Amino acid sequence: MTNKNKANINIKIESTHCFLVKDGKVLLGIKKRGIGWGKWNGIGGKKNKEDKTIVDTMIRETQEEIGITPLEYKKMAVLKFYYLADQKDNQKISIFVATKWKGKPIETEEEKPKWWPINKLPFYNMWEDDTHWLPGVLSGLQLRGTFIFDKNWKIESFKINTIKNKQNH
Repeated sequence: MTNKNKANINIKIESTHCFLVKDGKVLLGIKKRGIGWGKWNGIGGKKNKEDKTIVDTMIRETQEEIGITPLEYKKMAVLKFYYLADQKDNQKISIFVATKWKGKPIETEEEKPKWWPINKLPFYNMWEDDTHWLPGVLSGLQLRGTFIFDKNWKIESFKINTIKNKQNH
């Protein structure tokens, strides 16, 4: 498969990541099972049939995975991921940053949350693509991106665009 025909592959999974930001720190969760096991990432997961919107998904997932309810948040990015190794995992992820929430982050069966200084993120134990978009999102940029991973789950190519207008995407 080449980059030119990747658009012919359906994305059947929609999911979210939410990054809680406070006092120069960001809350990441280390996945305790499933895709991404053992990696630090934003808090989130897949949209299900009960979720009317992707915002519903983000709120439900943060409640389930770390016991908090986002109150003030903004969608900062929409990223599409194509996996040549297993195309059923292709997905579109909406990235949110939350600056106000209800509750205190707790460890669950899914995630173990930890606060990290924004300038010292554990990229050595995160998804390879995170270095390309997460610093921009945490600095306030709104982005759209596409990543293609080869059969060894390494980035084959990617493209990121900054969204100039402030409308939802």
